[in-house]
This record gives sequence, structure tokens and C-alpha cells, in this order.
Amino acid sequence: MEGSGRLPVDEILPGLLDALETQGRAVLVAQPGAGKTTRVPLALLGAGWLGGRKVLMLEPRRLAARSAAAYMARQLGEEPGGTVGYRVRLDTKVGPRTRVEVVTEGILTRLLQEDPALEAYGAVLFDEFHERHLHSDLGLALCLQSAALLREDLRLVVMSATLDAGRVAELLGGAPVLASEGRQYPVETRHRPRPAGSRLEQAAAAAALEALREQEGDVLVFLPGIADIRRTESELRRVGLPAGVDARQLHGGMPLQAQDEAVAACAPGRRKIVLATSIAESSLTVAGVRAVVDAGLMRVPRFSPRTGMTRLETVPVSQASADQRRGRAGRTAPGRCWRLWSEEAHRLLPAYGTPELLEADLAPLALELAAWGTADPAELDWLDAPPSGAYEQACSLLERLGALTAERRITPHGRRMAALGGHPRLAHMALEAERLGWSEAACELAALLGERDLLRGERSADLRLRVEALRAAGRA
Repeated sequence: MEGSGRLPVDEILPGLLDALETQGRAVLVAQPGAGKTTRVPLALLGAGWLGGRKVLMLEPRRLAARSAAAYMARQLGEEPGGTVGYRVRLDTKVGPRTRVEVVTEGILTRLLQEDPALEAYGAVLFDEFHERHLHSDLGLALCLQSAALLREDLRLVVMSATLDAGRVAELLGGAPVLASEGRQYPVETRHRPRPAGSRLEQAAAAAALEALREQEGDVLVFLPGIADIRRTESELRRVGLPAGVDARQLHGGMPLQAQDEAVAACAPGRRKIVLATSIAESSLTVAGVRAVVDAGLMRVPRFSPRTGMTRLETVPVSQASADQRRGRAGRTAPGRCWRLWSEEAHRLLPAYGTPELLEADLAPLALELAAWGTADPAELDWLDAPPSGAYEQACSLLERLGALTAERRITPHGRRMAALGGHPRLAHMALEAERLGWSEAACELAALLGERDLLRGERSADLRLRVEALRAAGRA
């Protein structure tokens, strides 16, 4: 997280407060290290227009949400759950005194469905909006309608380091754009394209060991998925880690305590190589990192309207994401970045990533809109509208599941499905199983189908093995 003392974003806080006082909305473009994530929410607490209400800030990832809340609480000499709290899946720390809540994106959707006016909140901040997750786009669209119909005093701020600020400002009704340069140390960039025929884990491990030799501090390696992380860790151990160096994994499938340990500082005299997915790309500082190795790839969900199935694909990162990753090496001191692709290939990368809304399964979105009372997404203001083909298929699925009428009004069954919060297919299964007296089995299957594999490396397709592992995990 950002360090103590004065930070670059402090220079523009008066302008931000003035914009929210007079116009109610703002776009904040702040470079890594500027302090936007932890300075802005606390700065809003003294605004007269807040009127005793709370500040709600969205973070795309659970680890970043918990880390931001913990840092702000420390700045106030408190623990999370006091003035600053957080809500993430399976973990909540808020109390009666909480005035800043840091939440992950799906939780905002739940809050809006429960109270469309968000009466308890005076401002909603969308941090790291450049990641363009489906729930962040949906949350912003719902907040804009809430502000237009129910809460004209609801303040909205969209924040990011890499963002098409002009488009966002236009969506927010011509909101002012404020920029902060950030506090970034110089980072030397080295392009090391993977040799022909080499495997990703071999190139990543070789670059990580080179970084250890040539750069002080720890090494952060960006890899596309969990399997790549495991293979790279195995390759590092096969080649041989230097004495005093630990290899740590960092991805969203890990327990929260293990994630915390991965980003924590090493014991004196030790160093670490952190093998991470894009979870470490933004809103998070991995302590001690002075070198970054970037494979230049990421795993994204892609939905096919033809098959009705979602699959994970490995795709090149955008230039914006590559810049975010490179910046991890310069948060606390000068650093180096090893990119496993050529300069020519870098110029061909897209400027920004594709919003999840344009490629995802839209059944969850369609169910949320129906619960909101919206039959047609065109009734809302979007940065990118949901694709009509995928949306039509989503509505057809929901009709077959009994969640929507032919007029696309939500049914009582659909409302129960929406309240469960899972994918509509799994929610329908759980509710039907309850009617048949098979609730426990259905919930176990929903947990297995909705989460990553509990038996990574186990090739058997027998679901009984995974049910047993799930039950064991529940007893742990």
C-alpha cells in the first residue's frame, strides 16, 4: 500500500472535493503510488454533503479490498471494523462506527438490490475501474439510474491509473477529470522473448533467477493461471532456488491467510519469488518487490452464444495492463522489469483490455436487471452496452429456468434465484433440489461447480472424491 507522509494525490484532493460539492461526480486518473485508494475515501469523511452517511469503495479483488481497509484503519490507529471496514465474500469486518466500507463488486449489486437508493451511503467510489469487470460496469449503470431517479445527492467517483477518462467522464454527464502523476521510481524494461520451442515455465523461471542475480529485493512473476504458477514453481525447484530464497504463490484460489503471507515482507536475510496471476496487477503492493517478470498473458472467461458455454482462454495482456505490471517494480525504489516478449510484439498489443461485459455469460446480468425491474438494458446508461445476441440467449435461458416470464418480468422463483447470488443455473438447481429434499447434495454440487477444483492434480472425474474434499474443507 502507499507509504505514510504526503502523497501526490493530496495535491488534487481539494479539487476533487470541490467537484463533488458542485457537480456530484468526478473521474480521477492517478498513477501507481499516488495514494488514491487509501487517501480519497478518508478525505471525503469531512465533506459537509456527506451528511453522516458512509463512503462505499469498490475494489475488484478481495485481497486488495482487505488490504486497503487494513491500511486506512492503521492510519487512524484502529483495526478494520472501526471507522474503516470491509465486506468481501466469506469475510466481513464492519461495525456500528464504520463510515468507510471497502467492498468487492458483487456486494455492491446486492446492496443496490436490497436498497436501490443506497440510503446509508453518500458516495460510491469505483477503484481500478480499468479492469472492467462485469459487476463494476453493472454497478455503475445501476448507481447512475439510482442517482437519476432516487438519489440526486449520491456522489460518484470513478478512479484508475489506466483509463479512457474521456469516455467515462461523458458517461458521468461531463464530469471533471482530475489527474495525479503518482510516485513512481524509474523502472528499466528488458525484453526477453521466449526462445522458440521453450515452455512458459522454463522462460519464466530463467528470467526470475536472472532477476534475483541482477536486482536487489524480491521478484514478482506474472503468469496467466494457477497451472502455470505450479509448473513454474516446480521448474524453479528443479533448477534449484538459491539459498535464502522462497517461492510463494499468489492467486484468487488461495485461502485469504495464504494470500496475506504471500504479500508480506520477508524475514531479515531472506528473499522471495512471488508467482502471481493478475491479482497482483493493481491496488496492491507486494512488499519488497524490486523486479518484475511478466509473461504478458492472462486468463479470461469467454462465452460462446453458439454453445451456451463459458471457457477460459489465455490471451495477451493490453499495453495498459503491461504498464501496471511493470510499475510494481518501482513502488518503493528503482527497479527492473523483464518482459517475455519482443518490443515489436509490444507495439501490437491492444491499448486496453476487452471489458468482461462484451465476452461473458450474461445470464447473471440479465437476472440482476430483471430483479432491478429492467426488462431492456437500453434503459440504463452503459460505458459499453451488453451485446444483444448474448443477452437474448441469457434471457431465453432464464425463461426456461422459470426465472422470467415471456415479457421478461422476474418471477417469484427468479427472485429466489437472484437472492442466492450464484450463477442462475446453479441457483435453479439448488432451489429445485430443496423442493425434492436433496438440498445438501445440491449445495455441495453447486459449490464444486462454482469454485475451482479442490483436487488440483487429481485426474479422476469422480465427483464423489471432490464432495469428500469439500466436506473435509468445511470441517477444517
